[in-house]
Amino acid sequence: MKFIQTMINHKISTMTGTELYKWGKQFKISITKEQADAIAAHLHGKKIDLFDDKQRTQLIKEIAKIIGPKKAKEINELFILFMNSE
Repeated sequence: MKFIQTMINHKISTMTGTELYKWGKQFKISITKEQADAIAAHLHGKKIDLFDDKQRTQLIKEIAKIIGPKKAKEINELFILFMNSE
């Protein structure tokens, strides 16, 4: 299980805006390509543990500053989907 968590966390820190945009469309999260690019740039290279509630909450607050709280909540839902896929 820890291996899959590590893979998910690594993917989050290395994903591109295009990947995030496609996932958004796939899971019906309405973000623009520009917003997806901004989020991906913010996440790039960060050591993030999505499975740690405190870290994920802090990350969502940071994302909310970029794209607004409503869309950040949707991104959190996407992250939760990723976490539940383990």
